[in-house]
Amino acid sequence: MRPGVRAWAYGEAVAVASPEASRRDRLVVRGPAAQAAPLVRHALAECGPSYRPLGDAELIERLIEAVPELELAGHFSWMGTEKLAPPRPEVTSPEVTSGQGTGPEGAASWLADTAAPEVTALLAAASPGSYAVPGLPRVRRWAGVRDGSGALLAVAADAWSAPTVGLLAGVATAEPARGRGLGERVCRFVAAALIAEHGRAALMVDDWNRAAIVVYERLGFARRRVAAAGLRT
Repeated sequence: MRPGVRAWAYGEAVAVASPEASRRDRLVVRGPAAQAAPLVRHALAECGPSYRPLGDAELIERLIEAVPELELAGHFSWMGTEKLAPPRPEVTSPEVTSGQGTGPEGAASWLADTAAPEVTALLAAASPGSYAVPGLPRVRRWAGVRDGSGALLAVAADAWSAPTVGLLAGVATAEPARGRGLGERVCRFVAAALIAEHGRAALMVDDWNRAAIVVYERLGFARRRVAAAGLRT
């Protein structure tokens, strides 16, 4: 485990505390609710109130019922895959498969560190709520798609990855470039690299973001509904 990560077990329940995982202190919980409830109380007493229990939606909802000091922080989805689905014909092009920018948009590729201001500007305009932004700890690298003039149109990051799963984050497409499959293109590029390096790629997505969920499902990601809780203030 990386520095700062702690784990506890009680019966069949397990809780793992990870600081600054996707910008929050998280307490991932699995197991029967009857055993997870006292385990979460114990873990939070040791870790402190900044940690948010995270797990399958049904488990978190039952924990909130069993632990009155907890309240719901939100529902969202965890999506993962070990193998990408074949690309759609309409998004398969010479520049995607060969890496040559022969069309109006080039291939998805890793960006140089010097592109950080461009990534920051694109996120500020297209996805101001993005958890991943350049310069944050463990936001490892960014990929992007540029147009023929070199303007950055779409981005995605390798961020907060673990040895056995790579995390895709910071996905955004410039508003004028939407509807052209660029988000899917850059996500496929990053996800393929994560699978090659870690064996599995995953991401988190808000349940209301149906357009993004459709893209991820098309890429081969399977959806798992999760929720987060926090201590009442």
